[in-house]
Order: sequence, then structure tokens, then C-alpha cells
Amino acid sequence: MNRLWVFYSAGILVVLSTLLAGCQSTPSSPAANSADVVFAGKLWQILEKKKLVGPQSIPLKPFFGGAKPHGMILEVYSHLLIVGHHTGFLVLKRNYNGKGVSIASVSKNRKKYLTAITVMYQREPGYDKDNLNFFWVKYKPDGRLFSKLMKGHKFQLAGRLIKGKTPGSNRGCLYCHSSAGGGDYIFYPDIKLPGFKYADE
Repeated sequence: MNRLWVFYSAGILVVLSTLLAGCQSTPSSPAANSADVVFAGKLWQILEKKKLVGPQSIPLKPFFGGAKPHGMILEVYSHLLIVGHHTGFLVLKRNYNGKGVSIASVSKNRKKYLTAITVMYQREPGYDKDNLNFFWVKYKPDGRLFSKLMKGHKFQLAGRLIKGKTPGSNRGCLYCHSSAGGGDYIFYPDIKLPGFKYADE
């Protein structure tokens, strides 16, 4: 068992202990879902085999992003990806930040400036029918998950981030990406979600 899987297992135990405690301040968001943490680990392993993450990552074309919470410089990859028995659409962003970051500096030394890998992956029907079944996750460069303090509890950023009780109470990835033109949760017009019916089609 490698250290990454030990990390994910430990994360699951933290989530379960929090849920079992029955604290009323625990948010209803499935960001705390242990199954999402497990899925994030499986997804990382597949992405690593595809050389989309990890030390053997294939270089992509960097460009200026400039919009928080993503990187000042970005690399974006999109394609269908098989995870288990499901084929879903993947949009992956490599986020680069830091002093002196630029397209030229990232091209010369990606490892120095890489701060996060953010992924949206369309899962099976029924995962989150209100939001096109997208799974969201924010990885550190080594595959560990970022976490966020929510109502006094730390949750790992993987799942339906961050789904509220109503569409108007969504936050995080869902809140931001719901404003993407076209209704597909994707901000890049040249990236088309397979099977999605666009208004201009």
C-alpha cells in the first residue's frame, strides 16, 4: 500500500468520525462524502497512468488564466475518460502560481510553479442530476487533496463542491461554474460537453 492510499484512507476515517459524532454544525454538502474521497484516489491513479498528472506529466500549452481560485497560468486538457465501468467527460486544469510566474517561466520549469490540479469529471447519471452529474476535485501536485474548513470542520475537496440545499445556496465550484455561458459548466467555448444540447445547435 503506497503512501497516497494511506492518506486517502486516513481522510475517510476523519470524515466518518466527524459524521458519527453527529455534530449539528456539519454542513449537508456531500463534500464530506467518504465515497467521493475514494473516487478521487482512483481518478488520480488513472490520470497518472495517462500522464496527465504526476512527475511524468505530458506538457500542455500554457496560457494566461488570471482568475482565482485557479492559476495565473493554466494548462487545460479535456477528453472522454474511462473510470471503472463508466466513460465520462474530463476537464483538467493545471494551475500555476508564484513569484515570477509567466508562460515562459512555466514552460521552463512546470514543477516550480504548479500549485494545484483541478478536475471536473462527468460521472454516471444520478450522481448529481441537478448539476450535470459533475464530480469536482482539487488535488495538490502530489495527489493529496486540498481541504477546506467548513463550520468548524475540515473537509477534503472532492465531490459535489459545494452543493447546498437549494441551487441558490450552492457555493464553490458549482456556484462559479453555473455562470459559465451555455449552461454546460465549462468556461471555454472551444470545449464542448458530449451529448449536451447547446442553444445554438
